[in-house]
Amino acid sequence: MKRKTAVVTGGSRGIGRAVAVGFAKAGCNLVINYAGNDEAAKETERLCSAEGAKVVLVKGDVADSTCAERIVEAAVAEFGQIDILVNNAGITRDNILIRIEEEDFDKVIETNLKGTYLMMKACARHMIRKRSGRIINMASVVGIAGNAGQANYSASKAGVIGLTKSFAREVASRSITVNAVAPGFIDTDMTRDMTEQAKENAAKQIPAGRLGSAEEVAAAVLFLASDSAKYITGHVLNVDGGMCM
Repeated sequence: MKRKTAVVTGGSRGIGRAVAVGFAKAGCNLVINYAGNDEAAKETERLCSAEGAKVVLVKGDVADSTCAERIVEAAVAEFGQIDILVNNAGITRDNILIRIEEEDFDKVIETNLKGTYLMMKACARHMIRKRSGRIINMASVVGIAGNAGQANYSASKAGVIGLTKSFAREVASRSITVNAVAPGFIDTDMTRDMTEQAKENAAKQIPAGRLGSAEEVAAAVLFLASDSAKYITGHVLNVDGGMCM
């Protein structure tokens, strides 16, 4: 993957940061999008630069089509190409369905699902012209199995899986692969906000008996972005310790 250009959305922390650093170690240059945490984004940039990568930061909301276009323009202007897209940006607004406010439902769908669609659409034009590319979308095991208290998030991730499979069929003849990674319970800022009791209950659902790490998810993303996975498309790779067999 040396000298390839990878675009990573939601790359300032957690899984996004681990993915960005993984690509930097593999020799890629990076365009990293983030929503608002300048300090965290600068730290991701520092970590990637330390691995020898050239990094461009683009602040903005991927649910806004103008942001998606700015990300693509930045990648093409700086590096001349887009080889890999990782749609990692995502949010939660958890509650049981009858208590989810319409605004919270819409925001989760807009960021997680519409943002993925907009980034795929914007990047794919360049990939189609050069007849190659790797797109990896961040889904979730709750998009497969559902989860009480996360109807909006589960729906958004199920939608991401549908987008992934549909677009994979549309662009396979252009040597573009489109896959999804579905993490289970991963040790990130999102899960660290859980109570200890909730974490213990979560671990009981995982045959491996523990939460996963962001680096373990990143390893799956890097595999799907590599030439070793060039005959894999439309696939959902669970990284969940056996939780969703």
